[in-house]
Amino acid sequence: MNMTIPPTANAQPIPDTLQSDSRFSVPKALETEIDELITHYPQKRSASLMLLHALQESAGFLSREAVEWTAKKLDLQPINIYELVTFYPMFRQQPIGKFHLRVCRTLSCALGGAHELHKHLCAKLGLDAHGHGAQTSKDGKFTVNLWNASPVVGLPQ
Repeated sequence: MNMTIPPTANAQPIPDTLQSDSRFSVPKALETEIDELITHYPQKRSASLMLLHALQESAGFLSREAVEWTAKKLDLQPINIYELVTFYPMFRQQPIGKFHLRVCRTLSCALGGAHELHKHLCAKLGLDAHGHGAQTSKDGKFTVNLWNASPVVGLPQ
């Protein structure tokens, strides 16, 4: 028995945690590149991560409109793309500053003072050192976040 459910029957709204970007648009050259990229996958949905990377590189972050555009492009529900954006830490859900400071939080970095460095940077930039995720200074110049760098950072080679 083969049942086909119309796409709107299971439509799930995107939770209202993504920032909106009224200026979002996909340049024609990027859309052509994305169309070509999709052809390299056995199913359209398999290209999801690559599309998100390309859009983030172009726009700087993944907005609500970017998620909706990607879902439409891949014949998916927006919630399917939203789940990827919110699951993987490499996807940014808000614009970042001109200077993006990532502070390693692995054990070797923590032992070397990474958490103190993070607290110092946050204090200097007026950010909450206990805040979750990336934070951008009020002037929009700096974004600071803890990051999982290579676990062998700082170890003798």
